[in-house]
Amino acid sequence: MNNLKNHHNKDGSFKNNHPIEMTHRSLKSVMKWKLLESLPKRQSIHHIECDLNKFRNTNESLISWIGHATFLIKHNGLTILTDPHFSKRASPFQWIGPKRTTPPSAQVNHLPNIDIVLISHDHYDHLDKASVLKIHEQQKSNPPLFVLPLGLGKWFKKRGINNWIELDWWESHHIDGWEFTSVPAQHFSGRSLRQDRTLWCGWVARSTADDRKFYFAGDTGYSPDFKAIGDHFNGFDVSMLPIGAYEPQWFMKHIHASPEDAVKMHMDVQSKFSLSMHWGAFMLTNEPMLQPPHKLKQALLKHKIKTSDFVSQDQGAILSLFQ
Repeated sequence: MNNLKNHHNKDGSFKNNHPIEMTHRSLKSVMKWKLLESLPKRQSIHHIECDLNKFRNTNESLISWIGHATFLIKHNGLTILTDPHFSKRASPFQWIGPKRTTPPSAQVNHLPNIDIVLISHDHYDHLDKASVLKIHEQQKSNPPLFVLPLGLGKWFKKRGINNWIELDWWESHHIDGWEFTSVPAQHFSGRSLRQDRTLWCGWVARSTADDRKFYFAGDTGYSPDFKAIGDHFNGFDVSMLPIGAYEPQWFMKHIHASPEDAVKMHMDVQSKFSLSMHWGAFMLTNEPMLQPPHKLKQALLKHKIKTSDFVSQDQGAILSLFQ
């Protein structure tokens, strides 16, 4: 009898719910991309310094995009940080690899006390060792809980961090009046030649006191998973959806959502209000640095969705929620 879940392989690795072309794994395709596709001009996006004191001095519900896939969220007494990345490069080394074109809108050593850190997967632009270690070090007396996809706990344990939990897709953890659920994403994992040995995911954070629901999609291509997520949770109050790293489409479309894909995700998950992410910080792919928000507006108009329902906020701006 086969008791393996659909996204589990017999060798202990993981796979997506829906089969995709493995273009990103083909050496020929990688060489074609690197040799034939031209990189865009390096540009910094508009950004401001996040006023972190607002998160310390209020019980108001707040959210701020710190950069790339890093959001700071406060609601119902809990402060949540997603995919913290405060380093200059998305790389195992700080002398080579994708370099930031836009600095983060906060410094890691100035953060308010963090209660929960959500990690979507182990790629270097989402799991940054220096940032994670700094957060852990500066909160040793009151450490945050790192909420991880399946298999990633070993990485944290190896670095002396023991305050973590791992969740498989559709598993939940309850803490302090909140429910955190790992949900499917269409992507892959690996920080070396060993690929897909840890899971990748999105996260749903639900405040049980008022049933407010936050959805952090992580890094993902578009798939039927989002309709299932929206139906399961009956929609979301706030969603954080990726809109960048999508060109060239022949190479990226299965693993990175385009702005058009993100609008479909917004509709599929039944999001009342969405914020864009995963653009403007690193030059990872071939679209012009400032293109994603413009493409997003075009896609929203095409689908007759108000641009105020899915916004590209200024990096570092603080939005008040549920007023």
